[in-house]
Amino acid sequence: MDFKIELVFVPVTDVDRAKHFYEQQLGWHVDHDQTVNPQLRFVQVTPPGSACSIAFGTGIADHMEPGSQRSVQLVIDDADAARDLLRSHGVDASDVDEQPWGRFVVFDDPDGNRWTLQQLVRRD
Repeated sequence: MDFKIELVFVPVTDVDRAKHFYEQQLGWHVDHDQTVNPQLRFVQVTPPGSACSIAFGTGIADHMEPGSQRSVQLVIDDADAARDLLRSHGVDASDVDEQPWGRFVVFDDPDGNRWTLQQLVRRD
């Protein structure tokens, strides 16, 4: 039996600002942007190559404070290239953090939700 993570909720204060950041600055695909009623708007975006999407909006993830999602990690092929791409799109990405278990780049969305990019280290 497979257990696949397909959707992670990200709490934000301004849905349009978040959508702009994830779509325009990060280049993630907007899968859905639906306003069900004035209290419920659902936006789903997917990073390139990912089987898991994120969702944010109004009336969803109300139990989480904006900026409190700080533990999602994405795997990338090249930490230097990812950092350079993020910075070229105006994202304040960290320098590459070299560790024995990986190379990491960290950035925050406009609400302070933290994202960590990990380049896996080849193990011989």
